[in-house]
Formats: sequence, C-alpha cells, structure tokens
Amino acid sequence: MSSNALITGGAGFIGSHVAEALLAAGWRVTILDNLSSGKRAQVPAAAQFIEADIRSPEAASLIRDGGFDLVCHLAAQIDVRKSVADPRFDVDVNIGGTLNLVEAVRASGRPTRFVFASTGGAVYGDLVTPPNLESFAKNPESPYGIAKFSVELYLAYYARVHGLDYIALRFANVYGPRQDPHGEAGVVAIFCQRILAGTPLTVFGDGAQTRDYVYVGDVARAHVLAAGLPTIPPGAVDDRAFNLGTAVETSVTALAHGLLSVSGRTVPMQHAPARPGEQQRSVVSIDKARTGLGWSPAVPLADGLRHTFDWFASR
Repeated sequence: MSSNALITGGAGFIGSHVAEALLAAGWRVTILDNLSSGKRAQVPAAAQFIEADIRSPEAASLIRDGGFDLVCHLAAQIDVRKSVADPRFDVDVNIGGTLNLVEAVRASGRPTRFVFASTGGAVYGDLVTPPNLESFAKNPESPYGIAKFSVELYLAYYARVHGLDYIALRFANVYGPRQDPHGEAGVVAIFCQRILAGTPLTVFGDGAQTRDYVYVGDVARAHVLAAGLPTIPPGAVDDRAFNLGTAVETSVTALAHGLLSVSGRTVPMQHAPARPGEQQRSVVSIDKARTGLGWSPAVPLADGLRHTFDWFASR
C-alpha cells in the first residue's frame, strides 16, 4: 500500500500529534497550515510543510495533484465563542474551506480516504441526555457545532453521490501538550498557565458544566486506525461517524482541582458569569469506536493532566 498523507492544520495542537503518529506508522506526511494559530516549530522535521489556507486555490491544487491516499482534515475555526460573535467567518472557514478540499479530492479521481475532525460535544447539544451516542439527534448550541455537522452532511452526500471515502471522528474535549488556550478544551491550557503564573482560576457559571476530556495522544492514534479502516458503504450520516472520548463526565470545578492536585500548587478560584452558547453537559459514548475502529482511550485523566502540566511547566 502506498502511504502518502496530507494533514490540514498539521502545525496546530492536535494536527502536529497526528503528524507524529502517522510518521511513526510509516506514512509520508505533508502538512498544510496557514499558521493563523498553528506554529511552524510544531511541524515534525520529517514532514513536508506548505503554508496555505484551506480556502485557497493553492490548497485545492495540492490535493488535486498531490497523489494523496489520505487527507486528515483538522484545519478549522475552533473557537466556539468566535463562532457566536462571527458566524459568517465560521461558515467561510469550516464549511467553505472543507468543500474546497473535498471538491479537490473529487477532481483528483483518486480513492483518497478523507478523515474529518468533527466534534463530539457541540453537534449533540443539550436536548439529549448524555452519554451521547453517534445516532442521537443533533441540536448544536453554537454556529461552530452547526458548521461541523453541516460538513458531515456534505460528506455523506459526497459519499453517496460521488463515492467519497470518508470517516468523521467526533472529538470530545481534546487536551494535552502544545494545547492552544483557544477552542472548546482550551480551559486545560488556560488553567495550566494560570497555575504557573500564580493567578486565580476563572470558572464561568457555577462550574458544574461538564465535559469529556480525552488526551491528544489517544486522538492521534485514532487517526492512524481510521486511515486503515475498511471502506464503510455509503449510508446515513452517522454510519461513518465515531465518537472519540473517555465516556467520563468531568465538571470544570473537578478539572480545576485535578490540575491543582497534579501541580502541587495552590491558587484561588473565582467565578464569572456563564457564557452564551455554552453547553451544560457533554460526554460521549465510545462503544462504537471500540467495536468499529478498534480504539479506546489509554491515558487516564490524572495522567494526562500531569503530562500536560509538566509540558507547560517545562516551557
């Protein structure tokens, strides 16, 4: 099997870990990133790097002519609050940019596997009772979640009508070394920075809102498994979707205490008003990923928080 992979957003937090995992599995890796949030220093030395935006003609040409067997699409506008403030920009990047890439895959005529980084928190919303199954109703609370699920609907259409071979990985809240303080799981990075600076931890609302925190190394490993998964026949949108999480619900307050515990430090906690568009409970079922993808998380939260805090402390 030839093994030529493109990772969009590969200079970013999750993308750089995916790049390392694919390289370790023997893939040749090219990274496409506009460096709006990614960092050139995070690109592995063994990967080829191309600076371009996913909305650009350059990105489309690269995919159309690059001979890729795998496209892992992680480049995105990832900030839920920014999507609430500027939904048109969110649509432009997250839907428009993705369609630019998918059309290029179609134009290439190659049987390229397209692995899409979706969201396992934001697509389900608050109208279902967690843990969320892939088949649950989708009622996103934010434009970000709406855009991510819209892309999944487009991918299902492209699979049925144009034969696109894709997998959607619905991430829970990914955290770990290199994490950017922006985005849904950015609270781990923010808390690490504040603990190290000795400044108070700000908790929005009552702190009881929950998330499913999954370690970035586990998510990277899922991409390698998704790359080798046999093609799933075209069907309903949820057929090719896999939740990636831990199936463990952790409140923001418990997360703060967990980080303080692994850091061995003490800083006060302060409360701020709840944020609009923020989901109250989010935890995913991972039974389908276990059986269909051969994946389950390997890093417990306490260990992952320790690795993450130690990484920030070493900076």
